[in-house]
Amino acid sequence: MTNTLLSFGHGYTAAALARRLGAGWQVIGTTRRTEKAARLRAAGTEALIWPGEDIRPALDRATHVLMSIAPDEAGDPVLAAHAEDLARAAPHLKWLGYLSTTGVYGDHDGGWVDETTPLTPTTVRGRSRALAECQWQGLATETGLPLHIFRLAGIYGPGRGPFEKVRNGTARRIVKENQYFSRIHVDDIATVLQASIARPDPGAIYNVADDDPSPPEDVLAEAAQLLGLPLPPEVSFDEAEMTPLARSFYAESKRVRNERIKAELGVTLAYPDYHAGLKALMASGE
Repeated sequence: MTNTLLSFGHGYTAAALARRLGAGWQVIGTTRRTEKAARLRAAGTEALIWPGEDIRPALDRATHVLMSIAPDEAGDPVLAAHAEDLARAAPHLKWLGYLSTTGVYGDHDGGWVDETTPLTPTTVRGRSRALAECQWQGLATETGLPLHIFRLAGIYGPGRGPFEKVRNGTARRIVKENQYFSRIHVDDIATVLQASIARPDPGAIYNVADDDPSPPEDVLAEAAQLLGLPLPPEVSFDEAEMTPLARSFYAESKRVRNERIKAELGVTLAYPDYHAGLKALMASGE
């Protein structure tokens, strides 16, 4: 049977996995937009408009499923529409991956969290993800879906680095005491997902983060140094002008442990910290 990945919400991270899987795989990606569907097809990915087109034939063909669509306050929209279809597909699926967020852990005042830490999300985004995780776990328990949950730290990579803001002078080093963020390069996410596909362990939960949780202002300072530009101005969090969404990211501070992806999946991160990641982006012409 040909390996076929059905990717719901085929975006930045899913595309990185598709590139990693390469020859020998068929990839079907869903998108909401007709223009993106055309781009996916031009790049060799079979594309479906969802919601809209019937995804059941693709689900019947799939051996692996990746879920990247963000939930809303009611939970996961794919489950709301296709729980019965997924239940029918469970016997022939080898792997199902759900991309969640480390935001489900909530605020730990800069302390460390791992996969056993209770979920205490404080933001709307975090609560929606925790609800969606619970919904997926419930369906997996009922049907035998081979569910794997990946709690992703802040994603960066080609096209999503800090360099543009530093170059154009809009970057600000917003400083808040004891503020830590964890990050992960998109290529390392793809490595983790591929390793899990090769070693399926239904029910497993993995934190996907690098080795070096750091204050956000340190990353901007490193970017400026690599560019040979002055440090972006420093602004205290209390005085910073920020959108409500941007400010919400500072509502939680934690450092995310990643030992499980190494011990259980044998993963070696290509970019174990932001120093390595930013240098690679610079070398690639970012």
